Amino acid sequence: MTRTPDLRIRNPLLYPAELRAQLPCKIDLLTKSFVAFFTVRFYGWLVKQRKPKKTWAKTRLQNLLRHKSGRYYARAFAGGKEVWKSLKTSHFSVAESKLTTFLKEHRARRRNGNGEVSAKMTFGEAAAIHLRNLDDNLNIKARTRDYWREVLAALVKSWPTLSETEIRAISQAACKKWANAYAKTASPTRYNNTLAILRHVFNVAVEAGVIYSNPAAVVKRAALRSKRISLPTTAKFNAMIAEMREGHSRDSINCADLAAGLAFTGCRIGEAREIAWRDVDFDAGEIVVRGDADTGTKNWELRRVPLIRDAHGLFQRMRSERDRESLDAKVFRVGECQKSLNRACKKVGTDRITHHDLRHLFATRCIESGVDVPTVSRWLGHKDGGARAMKTYGHLRREHSIAQAQCVTFTPSQAVKQGIVIPFSTAASEAMSPAQ
Repeated sequence: MTRTPDLRIRNPLLYPAELRAQLPCKIDLLTKSFVAFFTVRFYGWLVKQRKPKKTWAKTRLQNLLRHKSGRYYARAFAGGKEVWKSLKTSHFSVAESKLTTFLKEHRARRRNGNGEVSAKMTFGEAAAIHLRNLDDNLNIKARTRDYWREVLAALVKSWPTLSETEIRAISQAACKKWANAYAKTASPTRYNNTLAILRHVFNVAVEAGVIYSNPAAVVKRAALRSKRISLPTTAKFNAMIAEMREGHSRDSINCADLAAGLAFTGCRIGEAREIAWRDVDFDAGEIVVRGDADTGTKNWELRRVPLIRDAHGLFQRMRSERDRESLDAKVFRVGECQKSLNRACKKVGTDRITHHDLRHLFATRCIESGVDVPTVSRWLGHKDGGARAMKTYGHLRREHSIAQAQCVTFTPSQAVKQGIVIPFSTAASEAMSPAQ
């Protein structure tokens, strides 16, 4: 007011302050209304701009959908039920290729389905189908079928509600929970075989199209510990056979012959029981192992095992004592000798051994004598080319390898230095032509 006495200048400058002083309530109400109005409009517009994105987006392929995460999924229908499977890729070309494979498997499963299969199949129903498949498989021996039935019974006992549970309701987490509990009570071998039949039963549902993945596939097998093979020395073994032969039982000599025969041929006890005199070929120096008359050998194949010197002497002595027997007569007169073996081991002071340990003894002596592992594997009747024998007797092969390494040297031997030459005989030299 002191600087601008002119009212034409002062009044316009003071008007807003005077107005606010005169109308304070009206100004505050207008301001709040204005702010509230534009706030509502602004957030309404913002919400419209940020609509939630759809979870699934269609693609140009009928059975292929894209998740909001970018991953592609395959969708099909079976029995009025949707079947989903993640293709585990975000690339359309890869998803298209995997979709073709999925649809092919889906159609195959629908064709495999029959009247007894429904989407609500229980584990017990799938297990019954699996057991029927075992019975129809002629390549499986009766004892093997009985064993798998025992394992299945152990599985059901360890998982009480499993048989009545629908296959689709069994999750990977449930399988892992069972595995963690069962592994604490069962041996590694039993655990692995029980897990195997669990997977087999789930595979029945997979092939029928009830489920599209095996929930037990994520469960890991238990590590197997190698069995420590404690075998008698040659002196101890000979003492055992002598002790068995000198027993006071009427079958003492027969038990000793069976134990020696198992150790000299490497046959399984079931194979040794079936050896007849016509199977022993003294001229060719070999024995024909046929196995059981109905089921054959363990791998269904006849094999020929060469007679080592001890086996040749054993069979020749037994034949000379029973030369009037028919060729169809069995070589060994007893089917087992475990009790006699136990008594002899205790008497001699060595660890207890079984019939199958005598088979290990044969393989051990062969490898220690320098026979290569694949050859020993064929004599034992293995079909893996020696992988199993190498795993079981690998330590013997390494010892032999170390011993043979001592023969390798880059230093000229004394015989070479002195020029030692071993000449052929005169007859042999004349018989060999220059080309030879």
